[in-house]
Amino acid sequence: MITRFVLRALDGKIVVAIGILLAIALLVPALNLLVPLESAFHVPTYAVSLLGKYLCYALLALALDLVWGYCGILSLGHGAFFALGGYAMGMYLMRQIGSRGVYGDPVLPDFMVFLNWRELPWFWYGFDMFPFAMLMVLVVPGLLAFLFGWFAFRSRVNGVYLSIITQAMTYALMLAFFRNDMGFGGNNGLTDYKEILGFPVQAAGTRNVLFAMSAMMLALCLLLASGIVRSKFGKVLVGVRDAESRVRFLGFRVENIKLFTFVVSAMMAGIAGALFVPQVGIINPGEFAPANSIEVVVWTAVGGRGTLIGPIIGAVLVNAGKSYFTGAFPEFWLYALGGLFIAVTLFLPKGIVGTIQQGWSGRKAMKAAEDAEKGRDADVLPQAAE
Repeated sequence: MITRFVLRALDGKIVVAIGILLAIALLVPALNLLVPLESAFHVPTYAVSLLGKYLCYALLALALDLVWGYCGILSLGHGAFFALGGYAMGMYLMRQIGSRGVYGDPVLPDFMVFLNWRELPWFWYGFDMFPFAMLMVLVVPGLLAFLFGWFAFRSRVNGVYLSIITQAMTYALMLAFFRNDMGFGGNNGLTDYKEILGFPVQAAGTRNVLFAMSAMMLALCLLLASGIVRSKFGKVLVGVRDAESRVRFLGFRVENIKLFTFVVSAMMAGIAGALFVPQVGIINPGEFAPANSIEVVVWTAVGGRGTLIGPIIGAVLVNAGKSYFTGAFPEFWLYALGGLFIAVTLFLPKGIVGTIQQGWSGRKAMKAAEDAEKGRDADVLPQAAE
């Protein structure tokens, strides 16, 4: 069954994309660790972390494309699932600090000592163990998505109303996590990490491993998403997106279909957040900001929703542009982002990859029509000669 799922997922474009990601996972660390500093081919350590951050954003955009591009659910709250996965990883990293913190408390993180907490809150238990923390990276975003989707989809909330509710969800979480009494570091968040699995977080080797893990996890999630959308279930997903009432009339439980896809997408976003935190070095409530979730929509639209590969390309291109513009023209970045979204909506409604695919399909159809016309002409000429 698993073999059939994998083989169905591996069409030509997906194979090429996964191959590129796996090659990047090996090439970039090699150029950082093995190539001399003075060489033009050397990749600095800071660039490795920056590229790793782009890959985490690409995974987040892929997660959104699964629900928006194939199920028609425009979520403006996927930043919440990303941030929850990041907080789960951040809590593990904070527990690894131990007595090396500023206040030297072997159990309580520094911010809790500063705020006069007497004991560790119950929801921090278990985060000193890596397997438990990784389980929470999946469970917490998945559980929130399940509870939210259970009520929203069974109430048949659709369209812009669902988008507004998802945005309200992430905004409410942002306000909650800003509170110091929540036990998550307040507005300062969680930072000053020392090590992960016994390895220094700031070491070049650790950063290269984290980069490689980001690339490989993106490849794995791309394979998973491709397997889902290319299955019979994926055909029903597209049907829900294009004609929900007809799918419902045929006897499918549309709310269950939406719920499954929403939960899987949320878990993928949580994985992206967990990989993001050790590479960036901090997680704070700002990651819940609604503007962050809207940016993910922009990445997906620019690359091409409903293509899987497009959102990955869009996330990398837009964030690379953001890194440049915020350094060279920081006051114009938001205008550039808004202008980009408007331009894509007007001139590339299917995004970069979607437009290329449409042009390629149109060219093939035109060539087929020309060949058919030539074939008819070839048949007519002998008959006319007779």
